[in-house]
Amino acid sequence: MIPSAVIFDLDGCLVDSETIALSCISGTLEEAGFEEIRVPTLRNRFLGVSLERICADIAAEQGRDCPEDFAARFESRLFARYATELRPMDGAEALLAHLREVGFAIAIATGGSLRRMDETLRVAGLAQAFAGRAFSADEVAEGKPAPDLVLHAAERIATPPAACVVVEDSPHGVRGAVAAGMRAVGFTGGSHLEGMRPDQADRLRDAGAEAVFETLAEISAHLGRARAAP
Repeated sequence: MIPSAVIFDLDGCLVDSETIALSCISGTLEEAGFEEIRVPTLRNRFLGVSLERICADIAAEQGRDCPEDFAARFESRLFARYATELRPMDGAEALLAHLREVGFAIAIATGGSLRRMDETLRVAGLAQAFAGRAFSADEVAEGKPAPDLVLHAAERIATPPAACVVVEDSPHGVRGAVAAGMRAVGFTGGSHLEGMRPDQADRLRDAGAEAVFETLAEISAHLGRARAAP
């Protein structure tokens, strides 16, 4: 089926936020009394996974509960840094303009909370582009790598799963897309993947990505070709 919609992961795909977020998770865990978990470890284990799942896994490993206000503490730390550090990915606005021009519907499917998603889109200047088309793991029973979130997004934008392409920087997200019967494209251009892009590209392909790119311009060209295919 010729694709008619593109569903984007937000963090690490349209905004270069993962380095900030991983650092804030590490700092909030340490503040809560957990043993130090460095950013590379968090990245390798939990990229694309919801904060609730991260807390549950680490709490089980270290034998202590996450504070009830852990998410609020994390988001306060994160938003304070967003004000000066958050940037859209290079080429994000051009990619979205091109997709609209060639007839794609677009949507967001993020493992982050609704509050985080809204603030990320606002600070990055992308809120208007995804008005009514941005969806969070808060809205479904199971986050990535389950297919629930992308299936929810596809339903809300009235597009069959087989006509959707999902853009992801995480193998968890790619697996969710494949499980939903969607095509997946990998992206390795985020600063959080500096020094490990070839390895991450292999992981994304192994998870089921049909192609992997380092720039949004390359993704734009790939999606344009897919839309034009007979």
